[in-house]
Amino acid sequence: MNTRQFSIRVQSGNRCLVNAENFPVYQNEITFLFGESGIGKSIITKGLYGLLDPEDLTVTINNKPYGYHLNDNWTKQIRRNGFFVFQEPSSHLNPLLTIREQLNEGSLCDHEDKEILRYLWQTNDDPSIRKIIDIFPKPYRPSGGEKQRILLAMAFKRINAFIENPSDEQTAFVFDEPTGSLDNNYRNRFLELLFAKYSAHPFTAIIITHDYSIISEIYNRHRHLVKNIHFKELSRTTEPDVDVQDFSPQQYLSWLQTGHSQYKENFAKETTLEFSSRFSIFNRNLCIYKDELRQHPSSLVINKGDMVYLKAPSGVGKTTLAKIVMGLYHADSFKMRLAGVTANEKSPETLWQKKIWGKKAGMVFQHADESLNMQATVLETFKGLPLKSKLNTEKLKKYLQDLFDPSTLTDQFLHKKVAFLSGGQKQRLNLLRTLIQAPNLIVLDEPLNGLDFNSVKRVLELLNQKRSQGTSMLMISHNEEIFEHFVAKENIYYLSEI
Repeated sequence: MNTRQFSIRVQSGNRCLVNAENFPVYQNEITFLFGESGIGKSIITKGLYGLLDPEDLTVTINNKPYGYHLNDNWTKQIRRNGFFVFQEPSSHLNPLLTIREQLNEGSLCDHEDKEILRYLWQTNDDPSIRKIIDIFPKPYRPSGGEKQRILLAMAFKRINAFIENPSDEQTAFVFDEPTGSLDNNYRNRFLELLFAKYSAHPFTAIIITHDYSIISEIYNRHRHLVKNIHFKELSRTTEPDVDVQDFSPQQYLSWLQTGHSQYKENFAKETTLEFSSRFSIFNRNLCIYKDELRQHPSSLVINKGDMVYLKAPSGVGKTTLAKIVMGLYHADSFKMRLAGVTANEKSPETLWQKKIWGKKAGMVFQHADESLNMQATVLETFKGLPLKSKLNTEKLKKYLQDLFDPSTLTDQFLHKKVAFLSGGQKQRLNLLRTLIQAPNLIVLDEPLNGLDFNSVKRVLELLNQKRSQGTSMLMISHNEEIFEHFVAKENIYYLSEI
């Protein structure tokens, strides 16, 4: 095994964004890189790939200015022969060119993409694929998942080129959150195709992900490749320093088996939320079911202390339903009863403002950047909330210890602007800000977004603690494996358009 080690430091003005020692790149093997959002995974791999702008950032690699790395033969070869799949596909597709034209740009034009597209779309229907590739990309068309698969198709075309014309030159394929917009079915198809290509001819690949359930898929269906796979996790030491550590797959797999047994129900069946099985919004009719085959419509019922998991493919309407419950979307028709308050499509907005928000229900939104004031400090984030008792600095520090290491809760941290926190820190703050209000119902939309494994465990422990105190929860998440283990089967509901 040939391994290259890199020390990389990236600085913006006087502020160091990330400093990592001994970051390994395993030649002709596959690395899965975990770690909380914003800790530096993307910026490190972009730096190694030669994608950072030396005009905007000061970059040193192996204690030399960035120019040495950019002119190194290894860097030139991996850029010439590899591909980098960016985390946000919308910002990397040209709105002035059709998808087809972009699939055939430059070195991609000499290789067939039909087989790849059929596989990633799980179809032999070429007309349905043409409807996608013959359009100009727009913010909401194709969908986020389709754009993700388009970038993956480009990468696989480059992989095919490498397999068809192998050489002694270096190559590397980096996939930055390649399955973030994909459900488990399409995620697994991506993994299957990636491993099939790797088996045909090994290449270097780095997959950046927050999806620890990938480990189960690998061990269940691709165990024969484990000897060629490295699981790593980036963790914070002292800001801005980060360590690259081995992550044991068994640590995740063993923890998963503890599942629902961690929580014991202590309450009589007192209903917190009952939401009608059928509702309509944005000229769409939707229905809630109790069975995976979607044959038995059922009202969504959440009892005191229960966690209910709502499942549906991306884009169907899970978040839409949550925002109807919270009064953020005005539905064409619906009925619900929330902790003694009845509401329907005729209810005025003031009902939520006066009786529900921060009292009966609170919501943890999917994107912390959209939920928090980026210019506020950590301390200011908790000011103005409708709390039952005054929250001083010492009480806040004690409260933050539920999800933050006590040693990090310095006065400097409390007065740091939210904008300068990592993505994982923002998400934990986002969660705590809602939990502290102690409403009857908490709606959680992708609460594990951007978290490392230790934070995932701490979040679930905290949620179970709140449930033991009587809080009810509606869970929306793509982390199907985790919540299918941690939510009782009778509390799983399904949503479909009808």
